[in-house]
Amino acid sequence: MKEEPTQRGPVLDDEQFRRLAEYGAPEQADAGRDLFTSGDSSYDFFLLRTATVDIVREATTIEPERLIYRGGPGDFLGELNLLTGQHVYLTARVVTAGAVVRIGAAMLRRALAEQVDIADILIEAFRERRDVIRAAAGNALEFVGLPDTAETLALRTYLARNLLPHTWLDAASRHGRSLMTLSGLDDEELPAAMVGGSVLRRATPTSVAEALGLTYRADGRPVDLVVVGAGPAGLAAAVYGASEGLATVLLDRAGLGGQAATSARIENYLGFPHGVSGEDLTRLAMVQALKFGVRIHSPCTVAGLDLSDHRRPTVLLHDGRRIPSRAVIAATGALYRRLDIPRWAAFEKSGCIRYAATELDVRGYEDQPVTVVGGANSAGQAALSLAAWGATVQLIIRGADPEARMSSYLTDRIRAHSRIHVHTHSTVRGLAGENSLTSIVVERSDGRRDRLDSRALFCFIGAAPASDWLAGVAQDDDGFVLTDSRLWSSPAPLPFQTSAPRVFAVGDLRAGSTKRVATAVGDGAGAVSSVHMSLAGD
Repeated sequence: MKEEPTQRGPVLDDEQFRRLAEYGAPEQADAGRDLFTSGDSSYDFFLLRTATVDIVREATTIEPERLIYRGGPGDFLGELNLLTGQHVYLTARVVTAGAVVRIGAAMLRRALAEQVDIADILIEAFRERRDVIRAAAGNALEFVGLPDTAETLALRTYLARNLLPHTWLDAASRHGRSLMTLSGLDDEELPAAMVGGSVLRRATPTSVAEALGLTYRADGRPVDLVVVGAGPAGLAAAVYGASEGLATVLLDRAGLGGQAATSARIENYLGFPHGVSGEDLTRLAMVQALKFGVRIHSPCTVAGLDLSDHRRPTVLLHDGRRIPSRAVIAATGALYRRLDIPRWAAFEKSGCIRYAATELDVRGYEDQPVTVVGGANSAGQAALSLAAWGATVQLIIRGADPEARMSSYLTDRIRAHSRIHVHTHSTVRGLAGENSLTSIVVERSDGRRDRLDSRALFCFIGAAPASDWLAGVAQDDDGFVLTDSRLWSSPAPLPFQTSAPRVFAVGDLRAGSTKRVATAVGDGAGAVSSVHMSLAGD
């Protein structure tokens, strides 16, 4: 068995250890006993008084058992899946008999809420351990696929945004082919996932989430607030709702972060003088939400609302399940717009058309010609990120002036960058290539058409509101949800309130919203204040 060094990280002092032990029950752990096992649907938190425990990744299809870390007296066992509800993928095996303290999930949540100093240590330890596990135990979850397909990219994006430890293998590599042979897979069944000893063929984020226990499961606990959509507005609403005592459930149809998670770098967000990537901001917000007890389920598609009881709006899930609540905050934002040109769908499926510029998206385009379409900040950030990776970027802008919709700190850098070529008064009219993109056709304002080499197209041309699930809620002609002063109702509605009682809308979904991350966060926090006011009469 391959061994790793002992992983301590943040630790509890003696007084904190004693204080936390009051939330649990002492018991004796014999050598050879498994405190929890890979594949369990849940597990408890353990304090180690005198016992020593190995955390191991059990043998997989292609690798032997591996020791991840060893916990000794004074240590504690647990990581982020204690809070996310994800199925267990590591085994805790007692190697030296001794005393432990078992703390169940409900009491752990209570401890996190009541003991702030302990909560800070545990959350930081959980986060660090997830990073260790992602690096050392990825083979507990194995994925294999063709690298340039839309299905592969969607799955990898989901895994990355949700901090799920895994190993990704290219189907064309030696290890990838070996795993496919051992699992009886062919190319038509990719991407595939090996989860808990089972093979998921044609794996999707939804099927992987179901296998890991991340989809919504009613657990009997009442729900005060359901937040639908996990972009900045939804994450902020969930954090503020849970931190202020509301039992909060957060749902998203794809993955955490929304459009903000696709931003390569946000440089004008307060508190991050060196900038922050959308992915990093999302991960920090997710951990913060988990700290306060938010139940996060993604992917989880919402089909509609049952508003028959104006005091208990009920969220209807796509699979027919229902989540009764006392209030709902809609934060589903908007869906990416696509260009209406031939072969768009085919190149989208092959992975040549992308709607994000994260590290995962831009990797592989070093020294390659690529195209970015759009004139707002997201397009500018994508162009700079791609150029930083060594790509030659054609930035296509329909308008005459990049400054019209893009921040000056971006346009200044773009103009000074030798790898970025700006084309104003221009529109993409065609795509060329057999199985992969090789060039695009650009039409100028005078009707002239030029062909530009391009191996990928990154599209940032805006989005349409994701409001189709809000039937019965007042919307404007474009589908954006009307709130507060735009409703012209009496009595005056609360801030962010929609036409439906106890249903609120925030972020890009809301008519008249300012499309900025900071504004979306403010919306989410403000809507929770309105939720409290609406529930005051209960």
